[in-house]
Amino acid sequence: MSLFDDDFFSTKVSRKARLEQRTSMPRFSSKIRWTPVRIAFTSSLISALAAVLLFGLMFDTGAARHETAGSLQALDPYERPIVAAAKIGPAVVSILNEQKLAARPGSGAAKGEGGASDESADTEAVYQTASMGSGVIFQKDDGKVRIITNYHVVDGAESIKAVLASGQVRTARLLGKDQITDLAVLEMDGKGIDTIADIGDSMALRDGETVIAIGNPLGLGDSLTMGIVSKTRRYIPVSLNQDGIYDWEQEVIQIDASINQGNSGGALIDLNGRLIGINSMKVADYGVEGLGFAIPMHNVLPIVESLIQYGKVKRPYLGVYTLDLEQYYAQKAYAAETKGKDSDVADSEELKLPKDVKRGVIVLEAVGPAKKAGIKFNDVIVRLDRQEIGSMMELRKYLYTKKQIGDTIELAFYRDGELNKVSFTLAELAEEE
Repeated sequence: MSLFDDDFFSTKVSRKARLEQRTSMPRFSSKIRWTPVRIAFTSSLISALAAVLLFGLMFDTGAARHETAGSLQALDPYERPIVAAAKIGPAVVSILNEQKLAARPGSGAAKGEGGASDESADTEAVYQTASMGSGVIFQKDDGKVRIITNYHVVDGAESIKAVLASGQVRTARLLGKDQITDLAVLEMDGKGIDTIADIGDSMALRDGETVIAIGNPLGLGDSLTMGIVSKTRRYIPVSLNQDGIYDWEQEVIQIDASINQGNSGGALIDLNGRLIGINSMKVADYGVEGLGFAIPMHNVLPIVESLIQYGKVKRPYLGVYTLDLEQYYAQKAYAAETKGKDSDVADSEELKLPKDVKRGVIVLEAVGPAKKAGIKFNDVIVRLDRQEIGSMMELRKYLYTKKQIGDTIELAFYRDGELNKVSFTLAELAEEE
């Protein structure tokens, strides 16, 4: 028997009490029985909650909804070129270079006897499209829009027309052009034009990045070609006068997107629809295919700003007309082979130079600052400041990229076999020079 003789104080529960508890209290179990009905109900509830959450994320209202949709679309590799081209497409125009064909009598103009034109008769200029190219609308200001194109697209034009993507033709005015960089800026009425090119970061380009070229190849306006960046930074020698002598070295983006006649001046864009370059040249030679070039925007913008402000690019002026020393030796060798080593042609142009001097530029004529500093015919320039100079291209590149108008420059040159040095102040290049 226990210490306490009643059930109340006992640690044991009698059978009678256990029976009463079973009938009077609800039954709880630590283990849940998962019946088919309960499983189906729980699954439906979870699915409904997940659907509501997903629906809220995908179709949220306001700006978040548009941003999410745009991000998803941008990730689609097949949609990105379409969206990018549509974004900038209306800002790309066709450029018509028109030149006078003839002057014809105006309406009612009479001819004198013998068919000669009457001097008092009104005349009307007749223009003909001499060449075609492309341009990009990049700026809108005070009801006017400005267009970037290439120098060679508008060179020699007496009238310039811009054809919009809609087919509308408008007259454009030349604000300025620069032959060295092959860039020009036009201006025209901006009424109804809302799409302005978004300028991208050409310095951030990577080899292999996909790009799109938009332009007017062969007169087929609003054309697209796509490719990759073959080389983000390439230096191409340029002959400004097309005489085979290289006068400048242009920094370009090399691409494999097709660029044909008429593409020049058009847009090179990335897959975000941002303008990263101006299509400029195409190497078309035997065995060469799909090699195109564009001027990067980080080089375009400073030139464009100068053209808008001054109508030209202000550059320092040395004042020398030169011949590369290497070209001189080549001409001497050719003269010796064709006319004999003892000919007057071979002997009359002999320069007095140390034997180890093989590169430099020969002064053919000195004007402006160089003439005032005492530079003469047949002086051979070999160094500007501390920079060795071996050609006119190297001279021009150093002058235009390292010096400013008003800077002092030291010029080292040979005269009669002796090395001389002179310092003088660089002036501004005048238009006629």
